[in-house]
Amino acid sequence: MIKGISQPKEIIVDERLSLVRYYPYYKRTLQWYQDPALCKQVDNIDYPYDKERLCRMYKYLSSRGECYYIKYKENGRFHLVGDISLCDGKIAIVVCKEYQNRHIGRKAVAAILSRASDIGLKHVDAEIYDFNKQSIKMFTDIGFKKIDKERYRYVFNGNGDS
Repeated sequence: MIKGISQPKEIIVDERLSLVRYYPYYKRTLQWYQDPALCKQVDNIDYPYDKERLCRMYKYLSSRGECYYIKYKENGRFHLVGDISLCDGKIAIVVCKEYQNRHIGRKAVAAILSRASDIGLKHVDAEIYDFNKQSIKMFTDIGFKKIDKERYRYVFNGNGDS
């Protein structure tokens, strides 16, 4: 929750993709965070999350910003495939392995950048470990610029574009 800002229940990105406001649903989300490679990419840890750690993460993100699940339609059904948050001016995103490399992350980040612009942020940062080449490429392709060793920034100009 961002003070003074009402978070939408859903942000529709296109006919196959939307962002749905966080609600406790750990059965699916814990599966993503059981992947050690994903945990390494996101948090630079060599062990999977347990349910307690996952609950603490979502509670923190949703209490200090906006947290969404990424919902993707495939074969006529919607699936939760990741999460994305805008917290303290920073964006964080996870897309589960089986749905990576489909531009889902790019579209979700673009939607969160639009949301950030709409609520009046001047810039959004992303912290990306230097070994996470896949994320670095995605964020820089979108328009983020490296400002520190592991920090990238997207700056909005007057009309909401970088």
